[in-house]
Amino acid sequence: MKERLGFIGMGIMGKPMCINLLKAGYKVTAYNRTASKMEDVIKAGAVPADSPKAVAEASDLIITIVTDSPDVKEIVLGKSGIIHGIQKNSVLIDMSTISPTVTRKIAADLQKKDAHMLDAPVSGGDSGAITGTLAIMVGGDKNVFQRCLPVLNVLGKSVTHVGEHGMGQIAKLCNQILVSVTNMAVCESILFAQKNGLDPETMIRATSQGAGGSWQLSNLGPKIIKQDFSPGFTIELQLKDLRLALESTGKTEQPLPALTLVNELFLLNKNNHEENEGTQALIKAISRLSKSSP
Repeated sequence: MKERLGFIGMGIMGKPMCINLLKAGYKVTAYNRTASKMEDVIKAGAVPADSPKAVAEASDLIITIVTDSPDVKEIVLGKSGIIHGIQKNSVLIDMSTISPTVTRKIAADLQKKDAHMLDAPVSGGDSGAITGTLAIMVGGDKNVFQRCLPVLNVLGKSVTHVGEHGMGQIAKLCNQILVSVTNMAVCESILFAQKNGLDPETMIRATSQGAGGSWQLSNLGPKIIKQDFSPGFTIELQLKDLRLALESTGKTEQPLPALTLVNELFLLNKNNHEENEGTQALIKAISRLSKSSP
């Protein structure tokens, strides 16, 4: 018998993820702070709830995917939060990208209720959420992970248990270092090609299958050339993730020079009111440094 699911967060990622679970035959109880954003999942078969507490009362596994650490804390620990309705042996699967420290605190609080938690942030953007091909990095008890694996496999093509509570978030921040710095390299390469008379599309064809190839080059590169800055993942969310990574260096005192630079460039985007554009709009910030056009 399939587990009863709860799903909280119907944003650009959460809505298609919830719909994929409904298509897979799961019963889903759903909640979103803005009720109108639940219309599509209700049409797909989800049962609406009026609070996170009500979702928890009706669910064996509760998935959350919201913006930042304060949002997760409010949804889980707030006045009408999950913790007040969660059942013994139920599992919270938080798929947001948040502070590892906050993740561990929430896991400890849920443990006092004889409930479990996995931190399971995702990578792959809105296209991965729609197609069910996300990369999912999971922290928490391995037995709990095995129990939740059938659900996670609906949402992702790569589901990896990376360690204890908080390690999913650490893995996701590693991912964000990789994608943001690579994005910067893609933008610089396109501008370099243009400045030196090489057609950027030809450059991408010539380099994408070599050692310089990357997801960013193959997927964001063509969008940059077309000046398509629609978001698969917004600059605002990227800045949030980079902030979390930079904050997490405090304990280790590790320098992150490349990440610090790309963070400053994204802040230039934000200062120009581009925070709701896709991360490929980073090329605009780099272009302004040389007063050139993307």
